[in-house]
Amino acid sequence: MNIVKIDRIGSKGDGIGMAGTAAAFVFKALPGETVESEQGRLIRVITASPDRIPAFCEVYDSCGGCKFQHWSQAPYAQWKRNLVQVALTTQGLAVEVQPLIDAHGAGRRRVSLHVRLIEGVWQAGYMEAKSHDLVAIQTCPVMVPQLANAPEIAASFGPLMGACDVAITLADNGLDVSIKAEREAVAKRIAAFNEIMHKYNIARVSVNNQIAAQDRVPTVSVGKAKVQLPIQSFLQATALGEETLVSLVRAAMVKSKKVIDLFCGVGPFAFRIAETHKVHAIDLDKPAIAAMLQAARFAPGLKPLTAEARDLFDNPLVPVELNEFDTVVFDPPRAGAENQARNLAKSKVKTVIAVACDVTSFARDAAILVRGGYKLESVTPVDQFKYTAHVEIVGVFRR
Repeated sequence: MNIVKIDRIGSKGDGIGMAGTAAAFVFKALPGETVESEQGRLIRVITASPDRIPAFCEVYDSCGGCKFQHWSQAPYAQWKRNLVQVALTTQGLAVEVQPLIDAHGAGRRRVSLHVRLIEGVWQAGYMEAKSHDLVAIQTCPVMVPQLANAPEIAASFGPLMGACDVAITLADNGLDVSIKAEREAVAKRIAAFNEIMHKYNIARVSVNNQIAAQDRVPTVSVGKAKVQLPIQSFLQATALGEETLVSLVRAAMVKSKKVIDLFCGVGPFAFRIAETHKVHAIDLDKPAIAAMLQAARFAPGLKPLTAEARDLFDNPLVPVELNEFDTVVFDPPRAGAENQARNLAKSKVKTVIAVACDVTSFARDAAILVRGGYKLESVTPVDQFKYTAHVEIVGVFRR
């Protein structure tokens, strides 16, 4: 056991302090607290912070999913804003980060759960903090109400598929379930899926990225479009998060005429941009591009929207290609868009709007653009993964 005086919260969400002469990292401890810990786990709060509040989840103390239900909103929001500020300062960028926007909304519309056999009963949940032990849950209060029974749904696949991971996405017309398992989806198991699908309004079940059973193609509304979701397709975590990011992007498109959307996915930005601007969209994900183009054919009132599949990591657009556009929007995965940013820095594009989900890669890419002659006009953090250490960012760059 260690007695630790917590000084600050680290970038991954642990409380950081000293245990004797050694640095200590304590999960779910707060600045100013004195705590007892063992192997990074909080055993007991000896002196509590005035910012500590009761968590609203009954398994919060053991579950490793959320990190900050116990922290009052104001210091939590300031800490998340500071994550972005520190990353930019480290890169030598002097810009005032805007206050954090809460975009949790009705809750998260997608969840990934582990399914394991515990004492003869198939159960679903998250892993315990700093452990590989499952914390079985009955519901998850940070999910949208329509996913209240997601653990029950996930656990129902245990007898058929064995230990597995089950991702569930709320679509407009039911649930999209994607299973990763060592077992194959053989005919006998697929036949048993039908009863589960009917019981829980499941539109589709895929196993190891292959459709196993489908009653209808899951669809989501994206602006004016109805997009048929590819298997394991990426969506922003919350509907309000997507709306907030889109609003920030569109607000930055001052005097834009010709726009390109890079790392476009199924088109959360492209479809909204196409309501007012001609837009070209690019992503590595071929099924996402196909779904986007199909939806665009039937979406009413859009400007021309074109799209192509291209690996922007290994084959980024070069300056001569970028110079056809006056505005570039990009929203890459956590690794960021370093190669593409380097080519943007050499281009003549007037406005670059960067959407990011990792503060370190965002700051790195921002520094590349600024060294290439762009001014970082604004940076806005968005909190759709509330109660975690993750933060979304929208940065606006202009020549």
